[in-house]
Amino acid sequence: MTVILARTMLRSPEDLVMNEAEPPAARSQGLRASKVPEVILLFWIMKIAATTLGETAGDLLSMTLNVGYAVSSMILIGLFLLTVVVQLRAKKYHPILYWTVILSTSTAGTTMSDYMDRSLGLGYAKGTLILVGILAAIFLVWRFSANSFSVQSIRTFKVELLYWTAILFSNTLGTALGDFLADSSGLGFAGGAAVIGGLLAAIVLAAYFTQASKTLLFWMAFVLTRPFGATMGDVLTKPQERGGLGFGTVGSSAILGAILVILVVYTTLKNAPTAAAADHP
Repeated sequence: MTVILARTMLRSPEDLVMNEAEPPAARSQGLRASKVPEVILLFWIMKIAATTLGETAGDLLSMTLNVGYAVSSMILIGLFLLTVVVQLRAKKYHPILYWTVILSTSTAGTTMSDYMDRSLGLGYAKGTLILVGILAAIFLVWRFSANSFSVQSIRTFKVELLYWTAILFSNTLGTALGDFLADSSGLGFAGGAAVIGGLLAAIVLAAYFTQASKTLLFWMAFVLTRPFGATMGDVLTKPQERGGLGFGTVGSSAILGAILVILVVYTTLKNAPTAAAADHP
């Protein structure tokens, strides 16, 4: 499945750039403006904060509040559907809306993964393989529905819908992989975070020093930041005798929520002049 996923994404020379310029065909066809942020360092910091918050908030709902994985999944999937509909109807990029959808996919992914792995009894390894298969299928559909996997080429309703579907299941896959590393591999929470951190560092080096597809590297990093956030969430929430810092789901969610709000406000203010210029050419 991993080979299929890679092959579907290594398909054209334009995939060698992560933030490619708007293609001439898009301008001539009058396609709508991109509604995704530029993929820079701040994007990845916010992604990790959002996915870590998704882990702690999902656990807060399903375990601390004892709502359960099935009911939590239905609630959070409903929240995801609500936010993604608003995002799909938007005419331009809104940082608050975009990162709200990212957060909703992260929290929904947490409970969806836990429901599959624990409530259905599939286990982390089998659940991870199933999710890899689902994600590969999404990219196969994307492959035959669009000309590029680049996140900067998302300018139609169909491609944006595929983008958000891929993000939802990549976050779900990341949760399952993170739980496998933390609980089943023997590495523990900190060890799992160190392994994922090392893989992310390798991706960064590959992006700068090799000719590997930047689009493929983007999606690899996108998946891996989820288990990194999951293991970091466990480090924050679990008691000290289990290798954590003991902040609990409530305290950790409050800290991460505050960090994410500050970053989103900063991004919104930074984006305001550009948005105003676009509205008044």
